[in-house]
Formats: sequence, C-alpha cells, structure tokens
Amino acid sequence: MIDLSRFFSLHSGLLRKAPKKHRRFLFERINWDNRLIGITGGRGTGKTTLLLQYLAKQGKTNQDYLYISADHILVEATGLYEIATTFFQTGGKIIVVDEIHKYKNWAQEIKNLYDFFPDAQIIFSGSSTLQLQLGKTDLSRRAVYYTLPVLSLREYLLLTTNRDWPTLTLTELLQDHPKLAPEILEGGPILGYFKDYLSHGAYPFILEGKQEYHSKLGNVIEKVLYEDIPATTGIRYSGISVLKKILYEVATSPPFELNIDRMSNNLGVSRQTVYCYLDHLERAGLLLRVMPKGVGATLTRKPVKLYLENTNLLKAIGQEIQPEDPVGTIRECFFANQIRNAEIILQAARKGDFIAQGKFVFEVGGRNKSQRQIQGEKQGYLVKDDIEVGYGNVIPLWLFGFLY
Repeated sequence: MIDLSRFFSLHSGLLRKAPKKHRRFLFERINWDNRLIGITGGRGTGKTTLLLQYLAKQGKTNQDYLYISADHILVEATGLYEIATTFFQTGGKIIVVDEIHKYKNWAQEIKNLYDFFPDAQIIFSGSSTLQLQLGKTDLSRRAVYYTLPVLSLREYLLLTTNRDWPTLTLTELLQDHPKLAPEILEGGPILGYFKDYLSHGAYPFILEGKQEYHSKLGNVIEKVLYEDIPATTGIRYSGISVLKKILYEVATSPPFELNIDRMSNNLGVSRQTVYCYLDHLERAGLLLRVMPKGVGATLTRKPVKLYLENTNLLKAIGQEIQPEDPVGTIRECFFANQIRNAEIILQAARKGDFIAQGKFVFEVGGRNKSQRQIQGEKQGYLVKDDIEVGYGNVIPLWLFGFLY
C-alpha cells in the first residue's frame, strides 16, 4: 500500500499558508455536500486558494482530508488513482485534486473513484477550462461544475482595502442606484480604485505587488496559448501565431464588430478556421463574445461584439503595440465582463450597446454621453464612466462591479 505521509506533509504545509479571510464569492455559492465537484476557471483566478480554504475549514490536522496537485512529480510518479484508492481505503473522506487538467486520463480515473467509493467526496479543479470541458462528457451525470471568474471590482476592493459590501442584483442596481452609490461612497472614494482595477485588479495575484503584475499576467497568456490550447485542440505552432494576431487585433480595435471575411483575409486562413480559433480563445478564457439577440448556434453565427475577456488582458496585450488607451473598448469590456460573470444573460442590442436579460438596454460611454442611442426605450439605461453617482436612468459604470 502506498505511503501517504509525503502527501500529507505537502498538504499540511499548504494549509498553514492558506488565507484565513477574504474568500472569493464562489465559496458560499458552492454546495459542498455534493460528492463530486469540479471547479473550472482561467489561470490565476484563485482556485487553489479557494480549495485550501475549504480544507482549512475542516481542520488542519485531520487526516480525513487530503489536497494534492496533479502536476506534482510525486503524483505523476505514483498515479492519481493509486493515491486516492489508498487514501479512501485507510479511512479518508475528502480528496481535493488541483490542476487536474495536467494529468492524463483524469476523467476516467475520477469516474472510477467516484463509482468505487460511494461514501467518498472528490473535488477537482483545473486552470484549463478547455481540458475540463472535454472531461464533462464522462462525468456529466456525476459532477457538479462551478466556474470561478476573475475578481469583480467589489472583490478587488475587499482584498486591497478591506472594505466589504454585499453583492447587488441587477434589479437592485437599476432601481436603487441613486441610493446605493452614495452608501458605498461613504466608505471612501471609488473612482481611483476603479481605474486601478481596470489595469491590474482582475486577478488575486495583485496582492503580490503591482510591479510584476503585468509580467505575471503575460505568463498566464503565454501558458494558455502554448500549453492549454494546443493540448486540447491539437493546434500546431503556426496556429499559435494566428491566435496571437487575433488577440492583438481585438485589443487594439474600437469596440470590435467582427467581420469574418476581413479577418480571414488579414490572417490568411479560412473562415471556418477563424470561427474555430475564436471558439478556442473564448473557451480558454481569453476572449469574450457578445452575440446578437435571437440567433442560432454559437459556432456558426456572427458575434456582433468581441472583446478580450477582461480589461487587464486588454492592457497587457494592447499596450505592447499601442500606448494609447482605447477608452471606449475598456468601458464596454468592463461592463460586459462584470455582467457575464454575474451570470446575467447579455446580448448585443440593435439600439444601444447591450441588452441584458432580454429587456434592459444599455448604452455605455463617458460623462458627456447623450441618451440618443436609447431614446424611446422604456427600459433603457445610460451607463457613464467618470461619475460617482447617477440619477434617473443614468448609472455610474463602476457600480456594475458590485454584481458578484
């Protein structure tokens, strides 16, 4: 039988370092009673910390629980199935497997463990949403999946200033924003922190310092392009350069209305290849597509608007070749990112920029933006940057960062 002492030693060392406060919003939304839980999300969003906080809550010295990372050399040498089998056979109750996308045949082994140990709980996570999505087929009737997105503005403020506010629903925000914004501002000014967030506040590693933040974010992007996407799609090295060109074009364009023919010609690849590459980038957490209302299958329809997944990526990629901030793109990217991460249905609107939940129309702009684009819309809202408090149907942009 395998000696688990080395794994428990690693487990204990990590638990001692786990933050004891400031849990991500998802922690309270997960039903931890499920027997098989999968946590997906982009690289760097804080999945490991969330898992360690869950185990720390169970008891630091309790050997009923075990955390392992699938990319650790001991796990690779011993085998995930063998480690978990020994753990459960010796009385273990909960095993957490991090970075599972780096382990070959992970879905089959997790399925077998789930079936053979009906009293055990298995929690797994992976930074490659592409890999974990591929495993959903085998585990579709067994696993409950959750997605951990980048930090919201609200969470960024909690981590960096210790100022905590409850999340808002979209209905609360739209109806009560003239009251809610001043209440939040009683805790201190927001706009300066908002500007910081747009540049370097989307990922928890901001707590490690601003100086190296964009360098670390660059490493995240490179790993997604050179490791995650090729491993799950079979894309060749020549295709990676095309993926980079797509990211650069999106990062340096005004709010990007996709023209597949033009992109196909510029990149020297077929229309179908463009659609496939856009799908790869979105599934990998680097792009955000906002589709038109009332259309068909995702892969074959044209997205009206295309953004990088969050404004930090926009800064990291766009400023490599364009020093001027594309302000309009930044504003719309933030709005779309926060709305989508709050699991609110968002589509491109014929009038205005966006429509949420199929009925709320939004036009996003600066403080001098007029109501012209949403004129005549009964549930139309003007979302303005650079204002602290709104009035009527005019809402400050930063407030949409409090939806999760």
